[in-house]
Formats: sequence, C-alpha cells, structure tokens
Amino acid sequence: MTALPPAAFWNALLPHALWALTLILAIASLCCMIATLRTPRRPLVYTSAGLLALAIVVVALPQQEAPLVFRVLIGIVALALSVAGGGPAAQVVLALATRTVSVPGNEGLVVHDRTTGAEATREVLRGGATIGVLERFATTGAIMAGFPEALGVIIAIKGVGRFTELDAAEARERFIIGTLASIVWACVCAGLFRFAAS
Repeated sequence: MTALPPAAFWNALLPHALWALTLILAIASLCCMIATLRTPRRPLVYTSAGLLALAIVVVALPQQEAPLVFRVLIGIVALALSVAGGGPAAQVVLALATRTVSVPGNEGLVVHDRTTGAEATREVLRGGATIGVLERFATTGAIMAGFPEALGVIIAIKGVGRFTELDAAEARERFIIGTLASIVWACVCAGLFRFAAS
C-alpha cells in the first residue's frame, strides 16, 4: 500500500475538515440558542448569529460536494437551530425595534383597547411562541426540500389567522417585525443546508 504524497493528503483532508468545521459552528450556534431559552441573554443570541454567519461563510467556500453524512447532520442541526433559535432572535429584534408601551401578558401581548375606552386593555397575539415554532419549522423544511414557494402560503395563513387581532398599532408593529425576524432566521438556517447540499 503506497502512502499519499503530503500535498495529496492535505488536498483530500481539507474538504472534510471544512465540512466538519461547518458542522461544529452550527452546533455551537445551536447550543448558544438553547442556553438562552431559559434566561434570555442578548450576548448569547449575538454569538449564535455570528457563529451561524461564520458557518455560512465556510460552507459557501468553493469546495467539493459534502459527503452524505455531513449533509444529513448539517440538515438536522439547521432545522433544530431554526426552530429553537428563531424565538430568541425575534425577541432581540423586537426589543431593538419597538419602543411601545405594550407589555407581555400571560400568553400574548397586552394592548390598549380603543373600542371600549382609553384605559381598557386586552390581550392579543396569544400563542405566538407556538405559532413561531411551527412557522419556522415549515419555512425551513420547505426551503430544505427545495420548495420555497411555500413561504407565500405560510405567511398568508399566519396573516389571515391573526387579521382580527391587528387593529391596534402595537400589535401590527410587533406582528410584522416578529414575523419577518422569525422567517429571516429560518431562511438563513435553511440556506446553510442548501449550500451544503448543492
């Protein structure tokens, strides 16, 4: 059995090392997001986003096609990162973008009810966390499956389902910003897999 020359050895090893690095970066990003689920911490969300961006840069480098095992593992991690990480990412974007007086309620958002009086309040956008998880799962799954057209259906279903709760300006603002942040996060996570699969 003849040994590979050093240059050939490194040329054969480098693509696998890059795919392994991509997987490690994606797993580290997922761990940061899981750590922030119990106690929201912005530095962890920023770190997770940075690690995800770095993973995309690495996977976008010209290299050989990813071996099947790396494609499967990157796909699993990307889907988990999309579902688990989109909530904290959307919360950070909402905190940075909105300066309203609305406050979180038990299950939704407490807004002023202008139909019954200036001092009356009501809770809207209940179940947003669960809807967000399903939305990101469907978005990432559709893009990973090569069917990005499904995004239109997902957004339409969410908009129609929430239509009656969007009469308050605070609710509209949070709905639009939160939805866009969640979908962008899901698309980026799906993009990681699409780069690996192409």
